[in-house]
Amino acid sequence: MSEQSLPVDALPEYAERVLDLAERIPPGRVMTYGDVAEWLEEGGPRQVGRVMALYGGAVPWWRVVRADGVLLPGHELDALGHYREEGTALREAGRASEGHLPRVDMKRARWDGDECAKGHT
Repeated sequence: MSEQSLPVDALPEYAERVLDLAERIPPGRVMTYGDVAEWLEEGGPRQVGRVMALYGGAVPWWRVVRADGVLLPGHELDALGHYREEGTALREAGRASEGHLPRVDMKRARWDGDECAKGHT
């Protein structure tokens, strides 16, 4: 059985924590991969990215983003649809931007996790 087809109750504990935090990010807000790792006080951006790549399809994956706000390669249009539906702050792409896709406006959309800090240890 591959990692991708594991039942939810068989997820590694770290993956469960990452996915739980991703689900808590409010609509219209985002956290970076590094923010998630820092908030959990474990792992780093690459570990969070790996969890999201393997298991993130069942959570609002578009709310966990790169620090520069660039949309997830290969999922740009799906993410953009979610961002527009949720009212996530976006920055229009410059002429030199590949594909002329907007980016997440990190100054306005970034969430620090304050509202879920009560359960944070």
